[in-house]
Amino acid sequence: MEIRSSSFFIILIIFVSTAIQAKADSVYCSNPASRCYGKYIQCPYECPSTSYENRKAKVCHVNCDSPVCKSHCKHRKPNCNSPGSACYDPRFIGGDGIVFYFHGKSNEHFSLVSDTSLQINGRFIGHRPAGRTRDFTWIQALGLLFNSHSISLEATKAATWNSEVDHLKFSYNGEELVVPEGALSSWYSPEKEVKVERVAKKNSVIVTLKDTAEIIVNVVPVTKEDDRVHHYKVPPDDCFAHLEVQFTFFSLSPNVDGVLGRTYRPDFENPAKPGVAMPVVGGEDKYRTTSLLSSDCSTCLFSPETHSNQETTSQTEILTLDCTRGASAGYGIVCKK
Repeated sequence: MEIRSSSFFIILIIFVSTAIQAKADSVYCSNPASRCYGKYIQCPYECPSTSYENRKAKVCHVNCDSPVCKSHCKHRKPNCNSPGSACYDPRFIGGDGIVFYFHGKSNEHFSLVSDTSLQINGRFIGHRPAGRTRDFTWIQALGLLFNSHSISLEATKAATWNSEVDHLKFSYNGEELVVPEGALSSWYSPEKEVKVERVAKKNSVIVTLKDTAEIIVNVVPVTKEDDRVHHYKVPPDDCFAHLEVQFTFFSLSPNVDGVLGRTYRPDFENPAKPGVAMPVVGGEDKYRTTSLLSSDCSTCLFSPETHSNQETTSQTEILTLDCTRGASAGYGIVCKK
């Protein structure tokens, strides 16, 4: 009797696992420049879907430029302790995994990533208490130049923090962009090259630039505990709402520059001193831009015309797929079962 029961449960487990796997999403790697180009990669049964309304749930993630060509589960919020993150005041983790701080200057703009087809700038806000020689700073907005498009997203100013209020503001090609509130609410550019998706009802989004980058953004305030620990001495009329950001890049060139971008170069040697509690790097003059959506710093590389002339991607195979339906995930096309 016990043997029959055990056999029954084993068969049941196999049946349930097979059923879950049958319903799992798969991702088609559509970028010819990626290592996994042309492959369908199925999501694991632990996270069978690439999207959930519950922002705390893990989703299926596929990096088509990974040498292993496998899916894995991840949270859809910035991980401030992993490469490609920019959080706090501002604390970066480079593509090389090394932590460094870049303070910039309040009310100025700096090139975070600059490549021929991509420019990402950050607007810094800050506060300088009496007796300090420099500003405390945070990233308040991002400006993205991608091919011939411009996108901005910013945290709006607030005296006090209210999580029931949306503090995100967007623009696309110079026009205000409204992304309806609500988990999984999304917006696509007319050519489907840009996608903005809300991860939660308010204050959290993922911006996807097709075959180029995925940017997870969360708006947070400077809390009373932050103020107490770091002695910011924040004034009562501003909670300094700012962005926590996690970047994932798919097609950076070996010459990429910018405060964060340069750490993705194959030959990059990080100037941050190992063993130092808060390794600070400079370079404000090299990375300063005149506005959020300009690429005029001395080290900026953005040149969409040059990139366009080098583009050799064929779209023929992608257009034959039945599972596109505007669901490009930047690193692949999501195919629902």
